[in-house]
Amino acid sequence: MIIETYSAEETFALGRKIGEQAKAGDVYTLVGDLGVGKTVFTQGLAKGLGIEEPISSPTFTIIQIYEEGRLPLYHFDVYRIGDIEEMEEIGYEDYFYGEGVCLIEWANLIEEILPEQLREITIEKDLEKGFDYRKITIEERNRQL
Repeated sequence: MIIETYSAEETFALGRKIGEQAKAGDVYTLVGDLGVGKTVFTQGLAKGLGIEEPISSPTFTIIQIYEEGRLPLYHFDVYRIGDIEEMEEIGYEDYFYGEGVCLIEWANLIEEILPEQLREITIEKDLEKGFDYRKITIEERNRQL
C-alpha cells in the first residue's frame, strides 16, 4: 500500500490511524533517511495508542518505552548498534514478542533478529512534488527463517 502525504499533519494523522488499529505484538519497522518525518509518524502512532507524553527518537538510548497508552510502545532506534549482542543485552526479545507495539527505526541493521511477521513502513521525500510531500509505503512482511 502506498500513501502520499503533503504535510507533517497528514503524516502524523497516518501514524495515528495505524496506532489506533495496532494490536499487542505488532512490530513495525520504519525506514527513511534523516529528516523524512520518522519522528512525526511515530508521534502520530503513539497518539493513536493513547500516549500523551512527548515522543522523541531514542537515538542514544536505543529504546524508549511508553507505557501510558492502551498498549505499551517500544520505540527502538538501532542506528548506533555496533552488533547484535547489544540488542541481546537489552533483552530485545521481551519487546519484539511482548504485549506491546514495537516500532524499530533503522531495522535493516538488525535484519537477522527481526520477527518473521512485521510491517515495513518506508518514508520517502520527492522535492519535485513539494517540500512536505512524503511517499509512505506499508508492506506486510512474512520472512522465512
